Amino acid sequence: MEKPLTSNIRPGQEPPDLHAYERAGGYQSLHKALGSMTPQAVVEEVKASALRGRGGAGFPTGVKWGLVPNGEDAPRPKYMVANGDEMEPGTFKDRLLLGGDPHQLIEGMIVSGYATGTDVAYVFLRGEYKLAAHRVSKAIAEAYKAGYLGRNIVGSSYSLEMHLHVSAGRYMCGEETGMLNALEGKRANPRAKPPFPTVSGL
Repeated sequence: MEKPLTSNIRPGQEPPDLHAYERAGGYQSLHKALGSMTPQAVVEEVKASALRGRGGAGFPTGVKWGLVPNGEDAPRPKYMVANGDEMEPGTFKDRLLLGGDPHQLIEGMIVSGYATGTDVAYVFLRGEYKLAAHRVSKAIAEAYKAGYLGRNIVGSSYSLEMHLHVSAGRYMCGEETGMLNALEGKRANPRAKPPFPTVSGL
């Protein structure tokens, strides 16, 4: 049985560092996307894959990426946030991935950032996930050192800055607009929609 999201995770052991992740095939998708595909081609491939989000709605990922404004008139800078707050009682699916294979998250964010024209990315992490915070922070530093983050990633024209934000913790941070308010230093109250976060977010 295939386990594409958890294949590198070894319970009770340290997660793969950058070199171990690369040996397991990590960052190959990044090289492919930035080396031989346009952002729109990446979006179309993700649409064709029928990949869906891991939230309760299971929204099609490629469709969501396609809703992000692009082109010369798109507002800049453009931000992306991965919500690792996970305050719903009994939910720990993201903690396993964040702490067990953080480079997988980082690679996914870089590829999705390239597809959507993102300039700055944040990992918004639940405050109680101290081990995951340590591991994600270490992986981000490794990715910068290897040239996977920062200016002109792997020699391409694409650049991305990535930051870890450890949340003070509140149940409503699990909702996307509440999380955005918290990241901006406001109370984590949900925003009225529209506009939707893909159009007017952080």
